[in-house]
Amino acid sequence: MTSRPAVPFVLGSSSPRRLALLRQIGFVPHDVRAPDIDETPLEGELPRAYASRLALEKAQAVHAAAAGSVVLAADTVVACGRRILPKPEAGETEIARACLERLSGRRHRVLGGLTVIDASGRARSRLVTTIVHVARLTTKEIDAYLATGDWHGKAGGYAIQGRAAAFVPCIRGSCSNVVGLPLTEATHLLEQAGCRRTPDEPR
Repeated sequence: MTSRPAVPFVLGSSSPRRLALLRQIGFVPHDVRAPDIDETPLEGELPRAYASRLALEKAQAVHAAAAGSVVLAADTVVACGRRILPKPEAGETEIARACLERLSGRRHRVLGGLTVIDASGRARSRLVTTIVHVARLTTKEIDAYLATGDWHGKAGGYAIQGRAAAFVPCIRGSCSNVVGLPLTEATHLLEQAGCRRTPDEPR
């Protein structure tokens, strides 16, 4: 059985993937709150700055309503060169198609912005970059993937933890970062903020 952190810990995210990743490494939040911020990129904002800014603003928004708690927030950005790819929602099939066509046969960066604010209000942030190589995709493969709906709300129009894993022959860097949370960095920041995890009890 996984124990909870020693101090109140709030996950500032609506992503079930981030919650599952934290549970996987033994950090179980006391609460989960979706941050309410404007995620529109600023004019001329580059992908690295965008990912870092959103992670910090999400954490600050949640921490303002969770005094005395540790807050973790993150943002995942898929970037092709200087271009920030969107997170197409249900009904935005053509936007998702355009993302997949752009990613087809090339490498891109997945930028994971991560911020942890401790109970005293001190913020610590990290930015993690993973290089992902996508195979050349046929129109038939893209059509079949779009039909699954697996891409809804996913940065760059794909979810590597789903069927799109078949499109990715090579990754350089953190795989969990592509899913939604760089776990090594998350562990370090949570422990620095006073959170502790206990290994699962022997079965």
